[in-house]
Amino acid sequence: MRTLAFLTCLALPAPAMATSLTLELPVGSEVLRDQTSQLDSYALPVGTFADGQLPVLDLQGLVHRGSWSVASQGLTSLQLLDPLQTQLEALGYTILFSCDTQACGGFDFRFETEVLPAPDMHVDLSDFRFLAAQNGDKDHLGLLVSRSANTGFIQMIRVTDAADTDGVIAANTPEGPAEVPDVARLTNSDIASDTVPHLQAQGHVVLEDLSFATGSADLGAGPFASLNSLAAYLKADPSRRVALVGHTDALGTLERNINLSKRRAASVRDRLIAVHGVSSAQLDAEGMGYLAPRGPNLTEEGREANRRVEAVLLNTE
Repeated sequence: MRTLAFLTCLALPAPAMATSLTLELPVGSEVLRDQTSQLDSYALPVGTFADGQLPVLDLQGLVHRGSWSVASQGLTSLQLLDPLQTQLEALGYTILFSCDTQACGGFDFRFETEVLPAPDMHVDLSDFRFLAAQNGDKDHLGLLVSRSANTGFIQMIRVTDAADTDGVIAANTPEGPAEVPDVARLTNSDIASDTVPHLQAQGHVVLEDLSFATGSADLGAGPFASLNSLAAYLKADPSRRVALVGHTDALGTLERNINLSKRRAASVRDRLIAVHGVSSAQLDAEGMGYLAPRGPNLTEEGREANRRVEAVLLNTE
């Protein structure tokens, strides 16, 4: 039977530089995302989602986004979070806020909180935990953990002084931190600037930041950086046209999934028309169901990656 000792088996001294942060992760943990951006921003949740609002601290500076997978069969989300919280407190962090699933605000909290796109992060809506922490005036972080049947997921977003290039997170894994370059996987801060270039270069782009309720075609409230960027591109030239194409995982029948994927694409089309002022003549909405996966449907991570809406550039001639 696994115990908490599994999570603290790689003990190293605290970092010599106060601006760097090294956390002890399990042997065999894998880095999914390790990215730092200058002059960026992050809305750090500091309270429960209630009455349609999520209390946040709007932070700006050097933003590091990191995520890891952990072989965690038999471990709870609390067993994933607790050793990390202990390490943070030992390093001088004060816990500003912590919560568990429904106490966070459930579905609403998850979709109002920045979450790295799949497969870099997975959140089970019935089992996740979050904490916000602060160390001094210029060091804040948000830590989100969740799990699938056999894998735990850890996401940390940290904001430090923009002039401090050493304010990064290092995962204490056998391989150490690794960059995961993949133009199709965009952080929220990259989406606005990368959506149109990727659409023009590849002929299609995944609108990574869109969110839908499970099994529903209702598009989240947003705002969504990908739609802002796409709308500006289309309005700049009325001859430009795109097809919005919905995709699902392979759970359920093909007929049901094609119907759901098309309705989700139609919801995106309606939002672009009603909110962003794009002409309906520039937009089509189609659904592929599970016929064009980008990940294996045998894992929760793959299924989450497959649930998406893409914009496909159409011939304007």
